[in-house]
This record gives sequence, C-alpha cells and structure tokens, in this order.
Amino acid sequence: LRTDPERWGKPFAALLGALDAQLDLGVAAIGGKDSMSGSFLDLDVPPTLISFAIAPVKAGEVLSPEFKETGHPVVLFAPADETPQAQKDAWDTFLELHRQGKVKAAWAVENGIAEAVMKMSFGNRVGFCSGQQEVAWDLLCPGAIVAEVTEAVDRPCAKVIGQTTREPVVDLGYDSASIDELLSLNEGVLEKVYPTKAGTAETVESITWNKGGGASCGHKTSRPRVVIPVFPGTNCEYDTARACLEAGMDAEVVVVRNLSREALLQSALELESAIQRAQIIVLPGGFSGGDEPDGSGKFIASFWRNPRRTDAVHDLLQNRDGLMLGICNGFQALIKLGLVPFGRIVETDDTCPTLTYNTIGRHQSSIVRTRVCTNQSPWLMETAVGEVYSVPISHGEGRFIASQAMLEQLRDNGQIATQYVDLSGAPTMDTSFNPNGSLWAIEGITSPDGRVLGKMGHSERVGEDLYRNVPGNYEMGLFRSAAKYFR
Repeated sequence: LRTDPERWGKPFAALLGALDAQLDLGVAAIGGKDSMSGSFLDLDVPPTLISFAIAPVKAGEVLSPEFKETGHPVVLFAPADETPQAQKDAWDTFLELHRQGKVKAAWAVENGIAEAVMKMSFGNRVGFCSGQQEVAWDLLCPGAIVAEVTEAVDRPCAKVIGQTTREPVVDLGYDSASIDELLSLNEGVLEKVYPTKAGTAETVESITWNKGGGASCGHKTSRPRVVIPVFPGTNCEYDTARACLEAGMDAEVVVVRNLSREALLQSALELESAIQRAQIIVLPGGFSGGDEPDGSGKFIASFWRNPRRTDAVHDLLQNRDGLMLGICNGFQALIKLGLVPFGRIVETDDTCPTLTYNTIGRHQSSIVRTRVCTNQSPWLMETAVGEVYSVPISHGEGRFIASQAMLEQLRDNGQIATQYVDLSGAPTMDTSFNPNGSLWAIEGITSPDGRVLGKMGHSERVGEDLYRNVPGNYEMGLFRSAAKYFR
C-alpha cells in the first residue's frame, strides 16, 4: 500500500463497511491472515479487501437451484425496504418455508432476476412464465432469493413473479425464449475456446453376458481384509477405506514413501507384508505423479513390477482366491500392468488395451450413467445385467482404446463390465454421456475370471445427501459384493 493515504483508505473503508453489515445483520466473523502480496517493482495488487462467506446448514437441508415440478409459484424473497431488519425478515421467511418442506428450488440473485429464472430452468427442462406479473427483470436486488415454492406466500417480503410450466420456455412477459435457445447462448459463448462437446451421438452395441461362470472362493473369512496402497498423487484412500468399512471389511492403508531409497524399500516391505495378511487389494484414484505425460500411473505400475510385489499379487489372486480393484488412476495402473484384461502382471505392448487422453482434450468431472454388462465378476454380485447406475467421474485420461480383435475378445469372454449409457440406457459415443470417448462406450473391464476389476467411475464416492440434484441409483454394492464373496 506504500504511503498513499487513499490506498490505505480503500481497504479500511471496506473493512468498516463489513463491520457495519455484521452489526446490522447480527452475524459474526472469523479473522484471517493477509497472505496476498503480489508486488513486483512498480506492479502490485490493488488495494482490496477480499471476504469469503459460508452459510453452514445440515446436509439434508441443502437446496439445488433447478426447478423441480410444473405448476408451482415462483417467489422473489427480497427486503420490503432498505433496513437491515427487512433483509433479515426476507431471509427468515424463506428459511421458515424451507424447513416446512415448501421450497423446492432456490437461487441467490447475483446478476438480475431474469438470470435467476433462466438458469433455474436449465436442469430439468421445467419452464417459467411470468403471466401478468410486473417485475424489474434486470434488477440486481442484492440479498434477494428466487425460489420455487409449493404454495403462494402472503408476506411483504415475498412477491410471486410467475410459475413453473410444462413448456420448456422462459417467458418474462415482454420476451420469451426456449430453454434450448437460452442454453445455446449461455454455453456457446466460449465453445470454440473451451469446448463442452466432442465425439458423436451414435449408439454402439449394448453388451450382455448372462452366462455366469466367474471365480469362486475356497478361502472363506467372515471379515475380509483390504490393503489400500497410497502412492504419490493418490487422493481417494479415505473414501475407499470408508466404503470398505461400511461393507464390513477391515481396511489397511499403506503409504508408499519415495522421499529416499531407504523409505521406498521400507514401504515396499510393509506393503508386501500387508498383502500377505489381506484378501483384497484396492488401488484408489488420484493423480499419480501429477498425471505425468503419456499415461498416468507409470510409477505405480513400475513399483508393482518388482518381482517380489508381482509374486505377492499373483499369490493373492491365484493361490488364495483374492480380489483386486482399480478405480480411475488405479484402473490405469491395472491396465499398464496387464492385470486387466489378462488377470496377471505381464509385459504390455502396443497390441494391449490402454487408457489415454479424453477425446475432448481436457479433464472431465461430472455424473455419468453406466450399464452393467456381465454377471461373472465377484465385484458385481449385487448387480444384474442391464441395470443402470449413476457414478461420479473425474479424470483427464479415461478413454479406453483397444484393437477390434481385442474388443471382440473382451465381449465374447464376458470381460466388459460396464458401459457408459445415455438417458435411454443405450451405450453411446456422445461426450455428454461417454465423457472420455471410450471405444464401445466401455467404462470398466475385468480379468478373465472376474477377480480383477478396473473402472473409471468413482463407485466409492457414494453416500447419503450426495448428488441430490442428480437423481439416480448410485450404490452398485461393489464393496458389499466383495465381502459377500469371501463369506
């Protein structure tokens, strides 16, 4: 800030304004630390006060913004006057109705009321009509909330501005547009710079294998033990361990430390010992080595190729009827090792399947739908062929590619575990549903006996109150199936 009084005055005035708002609204603040120093020669950070705000609520009370049903009033909750008490009354009224279960969707107004109703119309293609209501659509209305409610509200701070409609149109009274037109405008501005679509929309073969014949377990135990190796870049070990515990299995997390040769050797010995005590190995997701070029998971694969670790894995799978699972980054490691599709660690070459960069050319993070294709894997015991499950994905290299001969071999052997499907349940190459452009829309494959499963979707990231704005069946029961296999 140097010695300029005006530069000192700007953030100080902002701080006094924040304090004024706290006193008016009766809210507290937590002090932080100024760690933004961007000065370089005569270039520096403008005098600015930056604040972060949160509104903690119970997970079950979280609302998503998209309209849910047709024929509901849409209400603007805004202060009746400019006093702080009027603002609190508007928020308290909204909260009271929400806790009574009468609010279905809500949007905090940022850039005008028109933007609010437009974006609330996108998620479920439920339209909006203002009817005869007089509304200042471009009004910024700080602190206001637009909400879909189940019944009209008679309060000074609540004004009906329209209702949800069956027609996928946003009608503001003076102008109207279809949701498709608005989506095109909203998403198309930077489409050439930051594409949202890739691939083609044609469907592909829907794989079905109902012959069974997968692996059986001759080494029963009431509480299977799972070893979860953590490599540099792994970030899903906690979710994975939780999923194992909830399924009635014990989870042992082993961190592979590579800071020094001695640490790496000690980690290897600890992992080998853990595998000898375990029935299952799970390679969780993450960004191995920061998603190193030409294929994430190379370090993980190199680590497992040591003869001692290879023998430990083969002993688990071949002599003790063990199981192995790789998710996302873990799937990439399984592919590089040959554990899928071959069921053992082998030297791979350019004739083997691989996972490579997404067709769209960047990281994808979304919810997708996958269809179960086979019933021969122990990991899929709680599913049925043809069932569709929603699953979160987050990866930059998830496109499964293989030769035509290999694809046909996987299909004929029942090794194609799951395929990405569209809303009708049909496998497709459309990137809206097949986020990486995998051939034959393949999301997961197994070893020949089904004991080893690799998949891109994070089936461990499921739980109560997650993905409430994206309906679907998320629980495939992968981990419960593994526990059942050993019992």
